Amino acid sequence: MAVTLQQIAEKAGVSRGTVDRALNNRGRINAEVAENIRRIAREMGYQPNRAGRALAMSRHNITIGVIIQAADTPFMEKVLEGTMEAKAEVERLGASVIVEKIHGVDADQVVDTMQRLKEAGCNGIAMVPVEDDKLKETVNTFIGENIPVVTFNSDIEDTGRLCFIGQNALQSGKVAAGLMAEIVPVESKILIISGYPSNQSHKNRVKGFAGEMAACREDVKVLDVQYAFDDDKVAERITEEMLKEHKNLAGIYLAASGVGGVCKALDAKDLGGKVKVISNDLTVRNEECLRKGTIQFLLGQNAYVQGYEPIMTLFNKLFDGKEPEQEYAYTEIVIKNRYNL
Repeated sequence: MAVTLQQIAEKAGVSRGTVDRALNNRGRINAEVAENIRRIAREMGYQPNRAGRALAMSRHNITIGVIIQAADTPFMEKVLEGTMEAKAEVERLGASVIVEKIHGVDADQVVDTMQRLKEAGCNGIAMVPVEDDKLKETVNTFIGENIPVVTFNSDIEDTGRLCFIGQNALQSGKVAAGLMAEIVPVESKILIISGYPSNQSHKNRVKGFAGEMAACREDVKVLDVQYAFDDDKVAERITEEMLKEHKNLAGIYLAASGVGGVCKALDAKDLGGKVKVISNDLTVRNEECLRKGTIQFLLGQNAYVQGYEPIMTLFNKLFDGKEPEQEYAYTEIVIKNRYNL
């Protein structure tokens, strides 16, 4: 019996897509990993069978739809890099991928996009969802029609989605609180700026941060959450207003986008580095603020993996019937300051 890419992947402890890149010398892959895969393939007697693969793919007729919300944010642009590489990878294997980008967050637009992708022949959906009853109902309807759904970056509860790929947002909020607790003075106030009330990841970061801060620094007051909707100008205005209202504001935690606006407001008051800032995501702008000292810590969550893995997970499910290894595939929480960037 012919050796398959999946068999090689299982023996090497990598994904099927990684095996394909190694054996066909394409895409980004660690040189040592690639050589190990090629060695295993030789030992197993692997012989490429392009005709057989093409025939198999013609029978499967795999089309995967991807829905990315807040697509114009710097973080989602990095997610899209992983999405496009996975798209190229599975399309070389004979599948098709349709990527739909939504600017901002809009549950109704997500539902409409899901229906449009189904009409286009998609038999698997990867998506960034929000908490919304109509969207939950649509996801469950797709599941009932044997169209698997993978969520990434943000999850959606009470659905039959296949799995979630992204950051453990609750734990990320706790990590941010632990860091903030070490750097703000006694009897101070902390501002939380979040993105969207309907985004589960944003909500869980806020919940984790507020809960952990209350547990480890009873002397610190966490102010009511403010929402900037991933808009730098809104984040700047919120920061300006809170600085006027709270003279002892000592820290700001950003649970979503808005770093540019916060840093602009702080620099205008010559408070960069004095009011401690912790945010998420290793984007170019955020890293610039970190180097400058306006931000003290950034928490990374591997945007590339969040764009890449959902497509590969659906491809493996639709082509081989392979279930994901775990329901929650959490990406690593990486802590960066100006000294280890």
